Amino acid sequence: MNSVPHSRRRHSLALIPRSVWALGFVSLLMDISSEMIHALLPLYMVSVLGTSVLAVGLIEGIAEATAAFTKVFSGTLSDRLGKRKLLTVIGYGLAAVTKPVFPLAPGLEWLTAARFLDRVGKGIRGAPRDALIADVTPAELRGAAFGLRQALDTVGAFFGPLLAILLMWLTASHFQTVFWVAVVPAFMALYVLVAFVREPDKPAATSARAAPLALRELARLGNRYWRLVMLATLFTLARFSEAFLLLRGQALGLAALWAPAVLVLMSLAYALSAYPAGALSDRIGRQGVLMAGLALLVMADLLLAWLPGLPGLVLGVTLWGLHMGFTQGVFSALIADSAPEALRGTAFGVFYLVTGVALLVASVLAGGLWDWAGYRATFMVGGGFALITLAGLWFTRR
Repeated sequence: MNSVPHSRRRHSLALIPRSVWALGFVSLLMDISSEMIHALLPLYMVSVLGTSVLAVGLIEGIAEATAAFTKVFSGTLSDRLGKRKLLTVIGYGLAAVTKPVFPLAPGLEWLTAARFLDRVGKGIRGAPRDALIADVTPAELRGAAFGLRQALDTVGAFFGPLLAILLMWLTASHFQTVFWVAVVPAFMALYVLVAFVREPDKPAATSARAAPLALRELARLGNRYWRLVMLATLFTLARFSEAFLLLRGQALGLAALWAPAVLVLMSLAYALSAYPAGALSDRIGRQGVLMAGLALLVMADLLLAWLPGLPGLVLGVTLWGLHMGFTQGVFSALIADSAPEALRGTAFGVFYLVTGVALLVASVLAGGLWDWAGYRATFMVGGGFALITLAGLWFTRR
C-alpha cells in the first residue's frame, strides 16, 4: 500500500485538469440539491411521519448500499466501453429527474422509493466519474485532484443545509417548499457536466478483454488493492450515516429549523480540510494522512458520546467533518494508485460495493443501538471500529 513516488514540485490548483474542476462544480451543485433534501429528510420522517430511528437507519443504509451495488456494474461497464462521461451523465441525469418526487411524495413509501432511485443515480455515476478523474490526472497530482473534487463536493454539502435553514425560516418550516427549490441546482449540475467535461483522447477501452468481473480479472487488481478494500470496510463500519449527527442534535433540543446547522458545520470542516489533506498525501504518503483521519474520528465519537450539551455536539461534529476531509479523497487516490489503468472503473466499483454493504450494516447497527441502548452506545461502537481500523493500517504500514 505504498503511495506513488512523492513529487517535490509544489502543488498548484492551476495544474489540475479543467475536467476535474468541472466535475468538482458538478458535484458542488448536485450536493447543494441533495443536502437541502437530506438535511431535513430524517427529521421529516421521524417528527412528521412518525418513523422510528431504526427505520431511518435501515432506509439510509439500503439507499447507500443500492448506490454501492450499482457502482460496481457501472464501473465495469465504463472499463469495457471506455465511455466514462456517458455513464456519468446518465447517473447525474437520473438523480436530477428524481428530485421532484420528494416534494410530491404523499407518504413514507414514496420517499423511500425516491431516495432509492436517487442513490441508483449516484451509483451509476460514482465509479466512472472517479475513474475519469484518474484518467485525466497525472499520478503525482491525484491526491490533490481527488481532494479538490471532495472539497467542492463538500462546499455544496455546506451550502445545501444552509439554504435549507434559510428557506425553513422563510416558509415557516414548510418542508415541501424547500424540496422544490432543491430541484433547480440538480439540473444546473447536469448542464455543467454535459457542456464542460471532456474525456481523455485515449480512454481505457477494453472491449477485447474478458469481462472485468471475471475472477481472473479481479485477481489482477492485486493484493495491495484488496488489502486496501479490507481496511476501508472496517473504516466504513465506524462511519455510519451522517443522519445520526442530525438526530444527536435533535436529542439536544435543536428545532427542525436549526438542525441542518449540524451538517453545515460538518461540511465546512470537511471542505476546508479535503484539498490540503489530499495534497499533503501526495507529498508525505497516503497512510499517514489516513491515520490522522482515523484518530480524528475516534475523538469525534468520544466527544459526541460523553461531552454534554452544545459544546460536545459542536466539537464532535467539527472533528467528524475533519476526519472526512482526511480520509475520503485519500481513499480515492489510493484506489487510483493501486488499480491497473484498464481496470480503474471496476476497481472503484468493487470498492464502493464492499464499503456500501458495510455502510448498510453500520447504519442498521447504529440505529438499533440507538433505539435499544441510547446514543452513547452508537458512538462508542463506532469509535471501537475506528480504533480497529487504525491498528490495521498501522500494521500494514509497518
